Amino acid sequence: MTQIVQTDQLVDDQKIGAFNIRLLVLCWLAMFADGYDISAMPFAAIDLAHKWGVASKDFSVVFAASNVGVLFGAPLLGFLGDRFGRRVAIILGSAIFGTFTLAMIWATSLEQMTALRFMAGVGIGGLMPNTIALTSELSPKRWRAMLVVLMFTGVTLGSGTPGPVAGWLVPQYGWQVVFLIGGIVPLAVGALLLFVLPESVKFLAALPERRARLLKTARAMRPDLTLPDDTQFVIEQPLEPRTASASGSGFLGLQRIFRGSLAAITPLLWVCFAMTLMANYFLNNWMPLVFANHALTPKQAVIASTLYHVGGTIGGIVVALLLNRFGFVAIAVLFGFAAPAIAAIGFEGMSPDALAFIAGFAGLCVLGVQFGNNACAGLIYPTETRSQGAGWALGIGRFGSIVGPLAGGYLVGQKVPFQELFLWASLPMAIGLLAAILVAVLCYRRFGRNTLDDKPLAPADERHLRGHDGHEQHVRIQG
Repeated sequence: MTQIVQTDQLVDDQKIGAFNIRLLVLCWLAMFADGYDISAMPFAAIDLAHKWGVASKDFSVVFAASNVGVLFGAPLLGFLGDRFGRRVAIILGSAIFGTFTLAMIWATSLEQMTALRFMAGVGIGGLMPNTIALTSELSPKRWRAMLVVLMFTGVTLGSGTPGPVAGWLVPQYGWQVVFLIGGIVPLAVGALLLFVLPESVKFLAALPERRARLLKTARAMRPDLTLPDDTQFVIEQPLEPRTASASGSGFLGLQRIFRGSLAAITPLLWVCFAMTLMANYFLNNWMPLVFANHALTPKQAVIASTLYHVGGTIGGIVVALLLNRFGFVAIAVLFGFAAPAIAAIGFEGMSPDALAFIAGFAGLCVLGVQFGNNACAGLIYPTETRSQGAGWALGIGRFGSIVGPLAGGYLVGQKVPFQELFLWASLPMAIGLLAAILVAVLCYRRFGRNTLDDKPLAPADERHLRGHDGHEQHVRIQG
């Protein structure tokens, strides 16, 4: 008798074990390399400004360039991830941003650096939506949000690494060492992923020609089951055909992420992404230079900036614990704390230790929100549009990450007072709070609860899967 397996049940009934831990570590490494490259430029800029004789404000375009690249890379490689597989897109993204980051060590002008940062951003942008989709689709429901958020702690820890690297190695080896490390690490990680990163079983189940890989992945995921070679894998909600002309797909899948209740959730989610990234990149790019120019020693400036990312890692853990129970409500609450936390960085008369503490708490709130946004993008959208939904959110969100550094450069160039500078930086999180409240309400209506998961079918929409002969078949794993 042929064994029939539901892919959702296959994934959701697994116990956390070696397969999940290995996947988490692999995606975490990719995110660590990603985070390092995102934050490398501001720390190299301190030495570059001196060596090339350029003003700090002139780096604003360079800071924004990688985010312009992400604007294109996130939806493009998100589309490729839904079309050809999450694994392919993740490895491709690592190769792209690793290669162009490594090339930066030979840059001799801001124009060259800007072009290389743009190309690196294309790869960086493609990595995020596909790691979100892959982790979401290979993780059981009860652990899904937690594992996505834990994966993204790699970004914050990676983002906090260029500071110590610059502090210890740049005085001896120059600014090039920042990009030497930033290029070699993702290329090495990409080579590792080529051999050991699994593909989504939900993605593979829709492709008969990749049945051998599906069986291999399913057996690795569920060593507790016996899955014969003739096992049939059934997708509970069949995916749309993966062709360029798939009906209703629109430009890079855009139309499919505006269906039903997603028509309101998607644009509001974009606002949440854009506002969070605007605030984060404002702070991430300008804090090292602003702190260094406001009575802090270079060492103190590096410590305060690094603690921002350490706080973000803690924020990721906090939001991971809260998401499963409170859903987007937890993100709205963190939005509410983030705005005053950022504004408090600019308070006059604080000691370096107090400033570092406030920067850490701001990182907890801002990056905690960013973690939550990323995880929710992997939970709100169905399998067939998950990479695209996350990719578009990350891509559109990059408008915020482009505006943030440019706005910071303008304000720094206008010699805006220290306190007023961080008041401006807090404004996006206040706007994001309003959007987050609306998303929380709409998600509650969509899912019927605060927790984010596959939407339960309404009675009128319930339907049974049918076999090739048209007869109704009830499917379950028969171990």
